[in-house]
Amino acid sequence: MRFGKTFAAYQLAKTMGWKKVLVLTFKPAVQSAWEDDLKLHLDFEGWQFISPGGLAYEVADKTKPIVCFGSFQDYLGKNKSTGGIKTKNEWVHTTNWDCVILDEYHYGAWRESAKELFEAEEKQEIEFGEGIGIEAFDEEIMPITTNAYLYLSGTPFRAIASGEFIEEQIFNWTYSDEQRAKRDWQGNNNPYAALPRMVLLTYQMPDDIQNIAMQGEFNEFDLNIFFSAKGNGENATFTYKNEVQKWLNLIRGAAFETMLDNLKLGAKKPPMPFSDTRLLHVVSHTFWFLPSVAACHAMRNLLAERQNSFYHDYRIIVAAGISAGIVAAALLPVLEAMENPLITKTITLSCGKLTTGVTVKPWTGIFMLRNSSTPETYFQAAFRVQSPWTVNNPDSTSPNREQIIKKECYVFDFAPNRALRQIADYSCRLNVGESNPEKKVEEFISFLPVLAYDGSSMKQIDAAGILDMAMSGTTATLLARRWESALLVNVDNGTLQRLMNNPEAMEALTNIEGFRTLNQDIETIINKSEAVKKAKKEANDKEVTQQEKKQLSDEEKEYKSKRKLIQEKLIKFATRVPVFMYLTDYRERTLKDVITQLEPKLFKKVTGLTVKDFELLVSLNVFNSALMNDAVYKFKRYEDASLSYMGINKHEGEDIGLYETVITASEHQVVFENRPHEV
Repeated sequence: MRFGKTFAAYQLAKTMGWKKVLVLTFKPAVQSAWEDDLKLHLDFEGWQFISPGGLAYEVADKTKPIVCFGSFQDYLGKNKSTGGIKTKNEWVHTTNWDCVILDEYHYGAWRESAKELFEAEEKQEIEFGEGIGIEAFDEEIMPITTNAYLYLSGTPFRAIASGEFIEEQIFNWTYSDEQRAKRDWQGNNNPYAALPRMVLLTYQMPDDIQNIAMQGEFNEFDLNIFFSAKGNGENATFTYKNEVQKWLNLIRGAAFETMLDNLKLGAKKPPMPFSDTRLLHVVSHTFWFLPSVAACHAMRNLLAERQNSFYHDYRIIVAAGISAGIVAAALLPVLEAMENPLITKTITLSCGKLTTGVTVKPWTGIFMLRNSSTPETYFQAAFRVQSPWTVNNPDSTSPNREQIIKKECYVFDFAPNRALRQIADYSCRLNVGESNPEKKVEEFISFLPVLAYDGSSMKQIDAAGILDMAMSGTTATLLARRWESALLVNVDNGTLQRLMNNPEAMEALTNIEGFRTLNQDIETIINKSEAVKKAKKEANDKEVTQQEKKQLSDEEKEYKSKRKLIQEKLIKFATRVPVFMYLTDYRERTLKDVITQLEPKLFKKVTGLTVKDFELLVSLNVFNSALMNDAVYKFKRYEDASLSYMGINKHEGEDIGLYETVITASEHQVVFENRPHEV
């Protein structure tokens, strides 16, 4: 439930015959949405809207329906002096309400994720992000009487997943439902016609730009690093200013590195936001979501520089930092800058403000220029641009005519893998009525097409492609890097001690190049780490001389260095396993069976270890078999997807093998494909 949730709530109230409705919210900023939907719709003529600063309950006509709007902080807050209910709000507690609506409910169940939207802002903005008055909310002992409760949320992931509500209590009206209703409407006066379709365009940065900011689990392009900045106000500047300038050139189609490719592609060249005529005329007003206040100021400063004359036609608004104000205060400069939005052009820069609880109709595109770890934060911001924008009486001679200005809206993302994982997460977690994740994603992207630019061409991605990229990254290279993870090997003292106590295992490892001095290294690590630990414990009871401190430090550095060296050598061995998987033809049994029964000579040749030696090391927990299972699965999914792309499916209907486990194809659907967000 996103667009129109307030109107839907009012329609429900009318259908149920409710005359007294109390709306409580964690987000006071949504008051205008509730008020406008009630006052501007003919269906609710005669209904009264009571709010702080508006119509007072005392003067309202009690014979007519009333909707009372307020925050938890106000209506449930207590007097600081006496601890009792605020006198001015006693009527709220003495009235028996037909229904209490808890709006933006995810802020109660989603407090930690809410912080992410505002983490770059000041303390007051962070508190607003968490939900004003949240500390006053306790559903079990709420001192208000009502016949019914209605919980509203635009991103109800946590509430649904936690089992807080049973299936019969949940009604979902998602973006997909909305667009389907728009498509299937028969006849004239389609009430959904003004709701724009969203399009996600993802762009892979050129190598010379993205290489400076490769981080994270998948060694992906990190937007927070790329757009990192320092300084305040007019002195703010980007850490990688030259690269950000290249990015500004890129999005207006002026990047030198891509000019030759564009000439080769001709009419098929990818649509850049500020160069393609299909986009340029519709993205006159855009929202740029950046990682910090400093980044917002740095972007404004860079856009104002002489070489960026193209952007001088746009009015730049910085909605970030203390000076921008909160909610309505931050929104006002945006609306003032737009004046007549059909004529003007604006760019709004923010790192948290205006990403929830506000509607700016002329925004047609959002640039996702910061990391976001959850679909809640991603789509709370992304759906800012999906509000309808219409103009009544467009030619001044047709008072009953309404012209739709915004037929499509756009999300521009420059971290493709991250964006596709969010799509997979969002569609799989919201659609509780479908069990097949591919069908969930397929339905969602039928209304929100996803186009990806890989550096040479832009293509639409299907559901299977999105799931594959969400699961494994984009390339075999990224996939192979999972085998370089330090988590695959254990070099703690306990494991090393077990290894040293097993002569057979020690002999096996010393036969591998680089492990010649393994026994001595392990002894050094164990002895010195234990000695340092003991010395530090004893140092708590006495003074330590500078010489003793230096000795402790040197010994600590020595054993840590040797431990890291052993870890790196074991990881190097682990990276040979996917090489073996490429070479062997027996991929659909367990990897363990392939090693032990079918290709032992090949395994020895590729890895340098015999099958028996490798099994022994796994039994000693030198290699983490559980994580190897996970890495094998991702490898298989990528490999099978490649074969399917060529029209080959040699494994259809077969069981799927991991390292030491086999699961059926149906179990694979449940265990893995229903949980892409956990990868």
